Amino acid sequence: MDLVGAMLKILQGPNLWSVLPDLMVFMLPLWIAVLFGVLVGWVWRPRGAISAINNLTTTYLPPKTYSSIDIVSSIPTFNSLKSQLPSCLFPFSDGSSEVSSPGTSSISFPDTSSSKLDIESKNFVGEGDLEHLSKFVEEKDGGLPWIGMMEKSTSSMFYQAWKREPEIGPPQYRSRSVYEDTTPELMRDFFWDDEFRLKWDDMLVEAETLEECPNDGTMVVKWVRKFPFFCSDREYVIGRRIWESGKTYYCVTKGVQYPSVPRRTKPRRVDLFYSSWMIRAVESRKGDGQMSACEVLLFHHEDMGIPWEIAKLGIRQGMWGAVKKIDRGLRWYQKHTASGAPLSHCAYMAHINSKVSPAHLRYLENTTNESQEIETCQELANDEKPSGKNLGKILVVGGAIALACTVDRGLLTKAVIFGVARRFAKMGRRL
Repeated sequence: MDLVGAMLKILQGPNLWSVLPDLMVFMLPLWIAVLFGVLVGWVWRPRGAISAINNLTTTYLPPKTYSSIDIVSSIPTFNSLKSQLPSCLFPFSDGSSEVSSPGTSSISFPDTSSSKLDIESKNFVGEGDLEHLSKFVEEKDGGLPWIGMMEKSTSSMFYQAWKREPEIGPPQYRSRSVYEDTTPELMRDFFWDDEFRLKWDDMLVEAETLEECPNDGTMVVKWVRKFPFFCSDREYVIGRRIWESGKTYYCVTKGVQYPSVPRRTKPRRVDLFYSSWMIRAVESRKGDGQMSACEVLLFHHEDMGIPWEIAKLGIRQGMWGAVKKIDRGLRWYQKHTASGAPLSHCAYMAHINSKVSPAHLRYLENTTNESQEIETCQELANDEKPSGKNLGKILVVGGAIALACTVDRGLLTKAVIFGVARRFAKMGRRL
C-alpha cells in the first residue's frame, strides 16, 4: 500500500511535466528490481518446467507449429536477455539488421526454378494442422470455453468475437464474420493476396515469398509488420496451406522455423504465431434466402514479445477498427478483380489446394484429443516452480508499473496504468 500510495501522490500533480522528475526517481528502483528479477529468473529456471513445456509443444500445438522454446533452452546471453524485454528499453542497440523505411512497402517472389518445396523432406503445414483447425471449428479441441467479447455489424458485414486464456501460452481469439455479397473463393484469394494486402493493410510493410509447392499450394512467406512507436517492427516467417472440402476452405497459417532466414535484432522475430480460418457460403442476412454471404471463422493467437496484459488492452481497443479495415479492403478487392485485373502470384497459389472429403474431416474431428496430457504437463510445471511467489509478484507489479509509465507518453491514462498493474498481480501464478 505504501508503494501505491506514493505513486498516487506523485501522479496527483497538475500535469505530466510537473511530476516527471519525481516519477523518474520513483521508477529507477523499480527498473532495478525488474532487471534483477529477470536475471534471477534466468539462473533459477526449473528444468522440469522447461521439459513440460517442450512436451506441450508436441501435444497441444499442431506438429511443427512452434519452436520458440528453443530460445528458452539456449544458453542465456545478454543479447538473448534483451530480446525478452521491450525493444524500447534499448533504442541504441547496434543491431546489424536493415529495416524498411517507414511508409514504404515491398513484396518479392521467389525464383520458381529453385524455390519449389520438396514435399518429402519439408512438411511445413501438414494434415495435423488441418485436424487442429477442424477441431477448433467444431469446438472439439478440448480447450477452455470461449468468452464473448464483441458483437457488432454494419450494412455489409456482421462480426462476433470471443477469447479464452489458457494456463500456458498467450490469449486465444475466435471470431465469426459474415460478409454480404461475396463468395468463398473471392474471400480465399483476398486473404492470400499479399501483393494487394500491402495496399490496404497499413501495418504490413514487407511481404516476401520464400518457397512454394506447385502440387499442394503450400507456401512459406516472410512478413514484416509495423508496431507502435515504442516497439520495434515484428518479423514473421509463416507456413500456409489451403484444404478444400466441397465449397468450404480450411486455410492454415502458422509460424515455422526457416534457418535460411537468420534472426535479426530488428525487426524482432515472432515464433509463436497461429492464424487460421474456415470459409464457407451462408445465407444472406437480407432474408431473401440466397446463399450470397460468406462466413469466416478465424482462430488467432501469437506471442508478440510484449506483456500479454498490454497486448490484450491493445487488441481490445483496436479490434473493431481492424475488422472494418478488412471489410473496406475486401470491397476494394472486389472492384479490383471485377475490373479484369490479373491475379497476383499469391492469389494464384490460393487456387492450388488439397481436396479432402467431408467424411475424412469428420474422422479428424472425432479423433481423441490430448487435453489430459496437457493437464499433466501443467501440473508438472507447477510442481517445479521455485518458492518465493510473493517476491515474484512484487517484481511483476513493479515491472508492470514501470513499463506502463514508460509507454504512457500521453497515450495511457493513469487509471489504465494501475489497472494493468493489478491485473499482473492477479495473474502472478501464470507467469
